[in-house]
Amino acid sequence: MEKNVPQGEPLVSIRCLVYNHEPFLRQCLDGFVMQQTNFPFEAIVHDDASTDGSAAIIREYAEKYPDIIKPIYETENQYSKHQVGLLGRIMDAAMHPESKFVAICEGDDYWTDPHKLQLQVDFLETHPDYVICSHDVVYYHEDTHKFSELSVWGSSLSDGRYSEEIVDYSLKNFFECYWTRPLSCVYRRGAYREECEKKGYSRIKDYNFYYTILKHGKGALFKRIMAVYRSQPNGVWSSMTEIQKRRTYANDALDIFKIEGDKNALKAAHVRTLGLLWYLKKEGNKNDVISVLKDYYRNASFGAFLHLFGSYVYSSVVGWVLHRLRKA
Repeated sequence: MEKNVPQGEPLVSIRCLVYNHEPFLRQCLDGFVMQQTNFPFEAIVHDDASTDGSAAIIREYAEKYPDIIKPIYETENQYSKHQVGLLGRIMDAAMHPESKFVAICEGDDYWTDPHKLQLQVDFLETHPDYVICSHDVVYYHEDTHKFSELSVWGSSLSDGRYSEEIVDYSLKNFFECYWTRPLSCVYRRGAYREECEKKGYSRIKDYNFYYTILKHGKGALFKRIMAVYRSQPNGVWSSMTEIQKRRTYANDALDIFKIEGDKNALKAAHVRTLGLLWYLKKEGNKNDVISVLKDYYRNASFGAFLHLFGSYVYSSVVGWVLHRLRKA
């Protein structure tokens, strides 16, 4: 398939992290090269020393689409070094210095709309007060080979509250739901990763990264499905247990409160941690209950801890009373 790419310096740099994504990688890369744009773009495809055939697939696409696919081949896995911001710095160094926007898609996810980049870039170019633009995505469950009936992001979460086709989000409603996923976003290029590091985040994760971006402007969500998020057993998130997922979800908000002092982050941390404690209690996991309470005590204010602890005790007592009444 021939691909006519507008000539010139790339307006958009796509960041694609790959590690052992051989079964899915062609679908991901096809999503890049099928994009129909009136501007040039590049895809920085970083293979983190995969042990399968991922690197060979990247070489194939780089030879076929040299104006788009810009490969990086590691001989030593960089992710395993656990250095804050390391992968981001590698990708930043590889991007064209004049690119204006950044898009993201990891090697096991894929884009489905050939107009995705054009739509998002057009919006950002005509709305200078917006710093990020995202869209709805749908889940594909690799274990069952089925798509989610509805998206878990914009459409299913916001339809009941927002009638607009494009929904605004900002730091004010950031904690309502996931307004963006990496594969759905295009954002204005900036020193957000460095800002996260200077703030003192122990890890630069999606949550604090997008929070930092939104400190510089508004976000817009297109209620239009333009990509597929693949849930597969070897994925970082998909391989977590339910307890690990819930704990991460709660700690992300608590981490932002600790660094930024955002009261909305504390409210979100309270609700998420309380839900986690109820889940642990239901599972009979007393040791983790103590551990979660200790974490909250160390990272939140003393007053916030008392509020959480009081809510947990109250709900436990009410639950016990209701249980006894049902058995009476």
